[in-house]
Parts: sequence; C-alpha cells; structure tokens
Amino acid sequence: MLAHEQLQSGGSLLDLRISDSNARPVVGHVLVLVHGLPRLVGMGRQAAGLLPELAEHVANESGWLVATGTLSGVGGSTGTFSASKWREDLATILDRVAEGDRRISLAGFGFGGSLALAAAAADDRVRGVATFAAPAHLVAWSGSAHDLHRAVQVAGVVGDEKELLGPDELYQDLLAIDPMKAVAAIPPRRLLIGHGTDDIEVPASDARDLVAAAEGRAELRLIQGAGHQLRADPRMVATLLGWLDRHR
Repeated sequence: MLAHEQLQSGGSLLDLRISDSNARPVVGHVLVLVHGLPRLVGMGRQAAGLLPELAEHVANESGWLVATGTLSGVGGSTGTFSASKWREDLATILDRVAEGDRRISLAGFGFGGSLALAAAAADDRVRGVATFAAPAHLVAWSGSAHDLHRAVQVAGVVGDEKELLGPDELYQDLLAIDPMKAVAAIPPRRLLIGHGTDDIEVPASDARDLVAAAEGRAELRLIQGAGHQLRADPRMVATLLGWLDRHR
C-alpha cells in the first residue's frame, strides 16, 4: 500500500510517499530512498519518478516500511535546490519516519547517495546506508561553479530564481557535503556501496574510494556492465533486497 502526504520543510512543501506490506512485516524497520540531482534539461520534474514504484516493490519483497520524498524543486515539491536545503529536507523526512522509534536506513542514488552519507554522519538515528552510483569527489562531479549553476537551472530544480544561490555560493554549499569525510563516520553502522562498472557520469573508482575512506568496513557491489541509472536495474534491486534481508 502506498500512502501520500505532504511535509513542510522551511519554505518548501515536500511530497512524501510511504509504502508498507502485509506480506512479510518487519516491525520497526524503515528505509528512506533518496533521489539524485538531475543534470539534463527539464529532468527536475522527473528525477524521483521511478522511486514510488521502487518503494512499493521493495516494501512488498522485504517487509520493510519504505519512504521516498521529493526534495525541494523536484517533482511536485516546491522550493529551489541547494545542497544545504536538501539536507534540511532530508532531516525533515527523517523526523517524520522516525516516529515510534523506528530503525532507519537510507538508500541514495547518484548525488542522493552522497547526501545520504552526509545525513547519516550527522544523525545517529540512521542505522545503515546504501549508495548506488554516488560521487565520492564532488569537485570532479560538479565541474566548475558556473557549470553547476547552469546545470541546476537547466534541470529545472528552481522554483524561484530569487531563491537560487549565486554560482560560487551554490558551489561551496555543495562541496560542504564532503562524501569522503562523511563515509568515514558511518562504521560500525552497516554500509553498502553499489556502482555500475560502465558508469560514465561517476567512475566506478569513486565507489572504491568510498570503501577505502571507510577503512574497508563497507560492502562493495560492482554491477557489471551497468551505467549510472541504477534505479530500475533488477541487479541493483536484488542487491538492495539482499542487504535489507541480512539486517532484519
């Protein structure tokens, strides 16, 4: 069953969908799926489009409660992207799903994986993190400050141009996420790093660098022949479900 609600996060109104299953209920466990930052023209409206379907599938197969929210400027959510605003949004979602002392895990895709690492590093309520195609080095991933600023505009994750940070401020705000530092703070909590071997947007070496930064205390899963878009890859889904099943 998929329930829909809206959450207030500062000046943004976020769409949140929560899936549960009566088939194999695992009491007290909740997984939050975190979408990435779109980089193509107009993709801001669609960046999280596949996640509700994925949430329903994972909930039915695992018995976990699975939540997915669209962050500021994405899908039907209002507001404008910045890394710090998305961190605030994710914290708001965590506050909502933590009700009843649930045990929370995060699974993030692309930049959403980097964001999930940063959120977990700052929040002990998060018991585990899985990333898929997450960039470890945001300087290389984002390009220049001008490149990032233009990409955000083109993707359409800007609700109001007046809210969009200037190029340098937006860039420095993004770099404050620092996935390599964040991932080191997560063990001994559980950690899964997944990546496609043929990813041309984020090289697979970034996955190895994240595992190294965690001093090897992470599961590394390289998906042969897979590119950057892993959300609909059945091998990714199987990897995620196996990880959840081992931590029931």
